[in-house]
Amino acid sequence: MDLSTARILVTGGSRGIGKETARQLLARGAQVVISGRNAAVLAEAGAELGCATIQGDVGVEAEAQRMVTGTIEALGGYDMLVNNAAIGSFAPLIDTDPADVERVWRVNVLGAFVVAQASARHFVEHGGGTILNVGSTAARKGFAGGTAYAASKFALSAFTECWRDELRKHDVRVMQVNPSAVQTEFGGSQPDRNDTRLQSSDIAETIVAMLAMPQRGFVTESTIWATNPR
Repeated sequence: MDLSTARILVTGGSRGIGKETARQLLARGAQVVISGRNAAVLAEAGAELGCATIQGDVGVEAEAQRMVTGTIEALGGYDMLVNNAAIGSFAPLIDTDPADVERVWRVNVLGAFVVAQASARHFVEHGGGTILNVGSTAARKGFAGGTAYAASKFALSAFTECWRDELRKHDVRVMQVNPSAVQTEFGGSQPDRNDTRLQSSDIAETIVAMLAMPQRGFVTESTIWATNPR
């Protein structure tokens, strides 16, 4: 698809993978709206990138739906969702707080569902579109301390497979990208440029390539590992 004509919502777009994806999409000529919870961080990102913003929390149903309607209003239409917003909580099973499990699931599972549902309704009505879910290698293999986070990403993978089966007949592509460890502020740490882990730009390049494929085909899933991680 010619991204210069695309109208795209990137959730969790104020930092990390979402922000870099928005940057690369804008460089390809796309119209982009980014969303995020933190109003100040979102405003700063929007000003830096030169794109529209919608403040809100995907874990709140009304706010998640407003992201989609607001994108349609801001861009005069809507073609693609990069379903990226997510949070993490990591602890051994015996130390995991049920409240943390619920918090992670509200954003990573319910939030992803609500934004995708509202997007899919618009895409079906208007003859096609694309949903790209940002998963994780944790969506394919659990790990010690990953109860809440990995379970939420496994759920996102199930969403991707179900939605793909339902929506292909409506010319709606549903894809998933699974990054391994990436240098972002997701886990509360600052990126280290000397680290051998993946960069946000690596994942963004993959996302953009998947979105840019002509509408007649699509890559169902892509998993990205660091070559030599430390």
